[in-house]
Amino acid sequence: MTAVDPRVSVQTPPTGPATLRDVVAAYVGLTKPRIIELLLLTTVPVMFLAERGVPALGLVVATVVGGTLSAGSANALNCFYDRDIDERMRRTRRRALPRHIVSPRSALVFGLILGVLSTLMLYLLVNPLSAALALAANVFYVVGYTMILKRRTTQNIVWGGAAGCFPALIGWTAVTGELAWAPVVLFLVVFFWTPPHFWALAIRYREDYAAAEVPMLPVVAGAKTVARQIVAYSYVMVATSLLLWPIAQTGWLYPTAAVVLGGAFLVESHLLLGRSAHTDDVSALKPMRLFHWSNMYLSLLFVAVALDPLLTR
Repeated sequence: MTAVDPRVSVQTPPTGPATLRDVVAAYVGLTKPRIIELLLLTTVPVMFLAERGVPALGLVVATVVGGTLSAGSANALNCFYDRDIDERMRRTRRRALPRHIVSPRSALVFGLILGVLSTLMLYLLVNPLSAALALAANVFYVVGYTMILKRRTTQNIVWGGAAGCFPALIGWTAVTGELAWAPVVLFLVVFFWTPPHFWALAIRYREDYAAAEVPMLPVVAGAKTVARQIVAYSYVMVATSLLLWPIAQTGWLYPTAAVVLGGAFLVESHLLLGRSAHTDDVSALKPMRLFHWSNMYLSLLFVAVALDPLLTR
């Protein structure tokens, strides 16, 4: 990977008049659809668990659409605030704001409108508690993570990542109208999953974050420190995932999946730790296998959450 000199401007100039298709794609891109997919994956399965079966289709649709709008709002506002960083990072410089397809003011208005629509939709079609939780997640991500933590501390993604844990609570409250320990456990699973997942990606794009002066842990710490913290969070994540078995009184499918998937995650994290024993160069850790597996782990674990009440009733 070629290093990026932070003193050199990498602003991408406009490449010509934007077509309507470009503009629509740019606004969709502001919502970061791939992140939304992952958030919804931790919402719908929890609805199955809360229902102990198949929840009402209309409720699922309202929760999914409302959650999509809420997450899209948070991501668009993140793009608005972080537009200076995005211009300096190769991974993000092709986004709408660095390319000047969407103006900062338009992105801000777009994000705020999505936030209002999501809150109203969840309030009217789901319930006030789910709407309040979605709004709290939005505010925490934009203000807590983007505006306060991201540029100031190496623990930015640890605490800021809590915003991405709220879908588990929202899915549960959409069905039951109240909180319980089961969704709190799943909230914590995602909370402890986030640092290994995101630090693996941050290792890959370490030069980008360094150029943008964002103090992600892999930017300021050596390979051994990063790998040890990834392993530590991985163990806590797996242990937390097993708590759902007694707390939610699941059948055999969920704990089996949690053990198998968790074991594979721990193997991958230890392989990363093993590579750190031979070098303190973070960029030599080859983290993308762990990153891709972390996506697979969370996806399959929450699929097991959804299937368990259907197959083991």
